Amino acid sequence: MDKQLLLEAINQTMPFGKYAGRKLLELPEPYLVWFAGKGFPEGKLGQQLALVHEIKVNGLETMLYQSD
Repeated sequence: MDKQLLLEAINQTMPFGKYAGRKLLELPEPYLVWFAGKGFPEGKLGQQLALVHEIKVNGLETMLYQSD
């Protein structure tokens, strides 16, 4: 996996909906599961949401948070 694509995905903000303005990594898992069932949007945002969905359902998000 390309590190740059991963960084872009986890730092991307949700552009619409109830969670507009939140980083994709901060979206609740049930919201991402809902998207997975309904279908992710087309294009780059959809790819990023799908990636974050996979990260969350596999319990990997804690590895991506920067420690102080």
